[in-house]
Amino acid sequence: MSDEDVTAEVLTLQKLGREEALAEKLEETAVQDIAGAMAQMPAESRLQVLRALPDERRADAFSYLSHGLQQEVIGQLEPEEARGILQELVPDDRTAFLESLAPQELEGFLKLLGPEDLKQSLKLLGYPEESVGRLMTTRYVSVRPEWTVTRALDHIRHEAHRGETVNFVFVTDQRGKLLDAIRLKDFILSRQDARVEALMDEDVIHIEADADREQAVQTIQHYDISTLPVTDRSGVLLGIVTVDDIMDVAEAEITEDFHKFGGSSRLNVSMREASPAFLYRKRIGWLMILVVVNLFSGLAIALYEQSIQAVIGLVFFLPMIIAGSGNAGSQSATLMVRALATGDVAASDWLKMWGKELSVAVMLGLTMAAMVAAIGVWRGGEEIGYELALVVGLAMFAVVIMGGMIGVLLPFLLQRFNMDPATASTPLITSVADVGGILIYFWIASAVLGLPSGG
Repeated sequence: MSDEDVTAEVLTLQKLGREEALAEKLEETAVQDIAGAMAQMPAESRLQVLRALPDERRADAFSYLSHGLQQEVIGQLEPEEARGILQELVPDDRTAFLESLAPQELEGFLKLLGPEDLKQSLKLLGYPEESVGRLMTTRYVSVRPEWTVTRALDHIRHEAHRGETVNFVFVTDQRGKLLDAIRLKDFILSRQDARVEALMDEDVIHIEADADREQAVQTIQHYDISTLPVTDRSGVLLGIVTVDDIMDVAEAEITEDFHKFGGSSRLNVSMREASPAFLYRKRIGWLMILVVVNLFSGLAIALYEQSIQAVIGLVFFLPMIIAGSGNAGSQSATLMVRALATGDVAASDWLKMWGKELSVAVMLGLTMAAMVAAIGVWRGGEEIGYELALVVGLAMFAVVIMGGMIGVLLPFLLQRFNMDPATASTPLITSVADVGGILIYFWIASAVLGLPSGG
């Protein structure tokens, strides 16, 4: 059933006061669908649904709500109800919720946690903001290499409820150092009297807690694994990151890049929940910056006002020239930002990528130059047709190369200064390329047609 169907049925049962039927409906509905339905309900109905769920399912449904909705819902609960949800949340989901809070709100919710949960939450929040440490869960199952398979399986059965997943069982020594990660299937298929160390190949993929979470995404994708162990610098196992967490991170990173490419700041709430005032604040900054950048386009045109008056036909080609430079730059930047984000290209590859993009830009420029030159012959007529064709052809060739070079180098430059390459957004690239394109176009026109130069 869709979220809309679940919402309609739940609201009907609430309206009729059929509490037992409502409880049965919620029991047979996946927590993800319950969370989706809650997002579409009025606040009072939302709270009634949450309170009708058992403690564990209540926390699971809460974890699938957006951060903005989580803050709204938990703020309407009684302190004991809020404490129950926070205690039932798995560590990584609890950390994700806590880090979404403002500092003054965070302090209040931390007071609701018990000593162990508080210690654990503060430890996870102590890692850098975009690090794997904040993403990991400390619930995992580990065994010792000297144990027999029988003893290990008994331990796995006893501790399975504490682990977020037991698809992989981790082997650690007495100091907690990670030795290996063994599939549960290998334990089941092995001789029961064999030692765990006999199953080990000591070829374990892991990541340090201080690493950027994008690195975790790339590692899980590259090695095609569902669980990634997280260690400190000395190799002691601290927690694990699972593929469902990685999918959330990958989606968030892609969404953030899309926002930046559109010239908007990162949105930390869904579009459904975002208010007009919030969206205004997120978008107005970039728009004001782009107005200032585009002001230079106007100044560049003003410099060549006499040239434009002498040959009005130049104005006809101005949108083509500007679009050619901006579009070439946007294409180049999009490809390069994505390659840097996926690890397909490293910062040290900038020269190789520059050379490759230069050859591509030359071919693109020649093709587009031939196209606009033909239009120039037609537009200019017998009087200045061939001269105008030469102007627009040379200009298009030059601005396409210029746009491509800006698009390929700017992401590398931003990364060099520890900035997100996605900041090289399409509006910014286009605006910068516009200014350069206008100057190149009218400079070539002045030189070829003998028009007054800009002053």
